[in-house]
Amino acid sequence: MYIAVFSAPLLAQEDPDALYREREDGANANRAVEIWNNRLTANPRDFESAWKLARAEYWLGTQGPMAERRTALERGTEAGRTASMIEAARPEGYFWMAANMGALAESYGLRQGIKYRGPIKDALEKVLMIDPAYQHGSADRALGRWYFKVPGLFGGNKKKSEEHLRTSLTYDPNSTASHYFLAETLLDMDRKDDARAELQKVIDAPLDPDWTPEDRDFKEKARRLVSSIK
Repeated sequence: MYIAVFSAPLLAQEDPDALYREREDGANANRAVEIWNNRLTANPRDFESAWKLARAEYWLGTQGPMAERRTALERGTEAGRTASMIEAARPEGYFWMAANMGALAESYGLRQGIKYRGPIKDALEKVLMIDPAYQHGSADRALGRWYFKVPGLFGGNKKKSEEHLRTSLTYDPNSTASHYFLAETLLDMDRKDDARAELQKVIDAPLDPDWTPEDRDFKEKARRLVSSIK
């Protein structure tokens, strides 16, 4: 009985996947990063540790302490790049490299962040070439965001944003991220009723067991945004 009670939590503490599932606790996210980083240091060809490290750094870079976010995103970008070089025919490295770069670009604002637009788009288009269904259409979702965020002078296009976001929803009709991003695009196109409908879908969507923290965040943002639409 003593072993049964105490051995499972002990193992969970050293399982980075289990720790990452509990990432809302910053200590768990940091410990997962430490484990994956140590594994990658020990074996520079460890593809799984590289891309999972990039994913975990993205979480810390968007949800962690403000003063530490850019550093986490820079590390995540490098981890994603490493993964893409280890396994050039797999989508994970390219996607998480792009995700980290995208958040990094937003943190700097338009003037400094615009320099990332080309590498981000290239990486996401690479994911589409390899596996457009990867992670429930995440590349189309991210490209939809890219076309929304980037000014028209530099390639942004609200219509293409809508197209990519709707494509991503064909892979996951309940994606809170895709519905929320689509709502923002539609609002920018002055299609308020359509935007409200998308935000309601965010609010009504079931929680995805793999993305529960993110879903909760998008639901809260959707409630705030829908209440602000006049």
